[in-house]
Amino acid sequence: MVVCLLAVLGEGLAADRSGFKPARVPADEYPVYTHIIETKFLTSQTERVLIGRLTATRLGPGEQDIPSQAYFRDRQPFAGGLEPELVMDFILKNRKPARLEDKLTLNVPYRFVSDEGIEEPEVSLAPIPASAPALTQTVSPVVGILRLSRVGFTSRLDRALVYVEDNRPDGSGSGFLMWLRRQGTGWEFLDTEVLWVARPE
Repeated sequence: MVVCLLAVLGEGLAADRSGFKPARVPADEYPVYTHIIETKFLTSQTERVLIGRLTATRLGPGEQDIPSQAYFRDRQPFAGGLEPELVMDFILKNRKPARLEDKLTLNVPYRFVSDEGIEEPEVSLAPIPASAPALTQTVSPVVGILRLSRVGFTSRLDRALVYVEDNRPDGSGSGFLMWLRRQGTGWEFLDTEVLWVARPE
């Protein structure tokens, strides 16, 4: 009887997980993502970028806690200079993962990565140069799989806070908290703080 009950509960939990449909990331967050990726992660040698389909909800690898007021109070990133409303918006948005859509306007093609592996098709909104076939002989080792959190904003939408991690095939990687401000119609960095670094054994 107990075994049967556990089996039923297990099936119910599995159904809940499989039936989970994350919300879509709103359009106003994609310009921030695009600026971050192009400014901090792309080089002249980068041919394509791999990005996690679901947003990150933990500020580090493994079983790190979901972002909370206690996390920001205890660690004081950016010397405690973050606006309280910006921190709160970031915390509230990152309680659950959200689904990234094909709305990034990068200068290189990109693909999303899910639990099933690399998704098809490749997304390319930028024109591909005529010499592209010659360039595809080598793949740049610079960018691993990027995972992005939801973007926290101030009420005036003039400040933004994002967590980004770069997980590389050799087991190395790093995680960053990025603080930005609006500059005209775009964004610029106020500061970047490294939260963790992993090196291959």
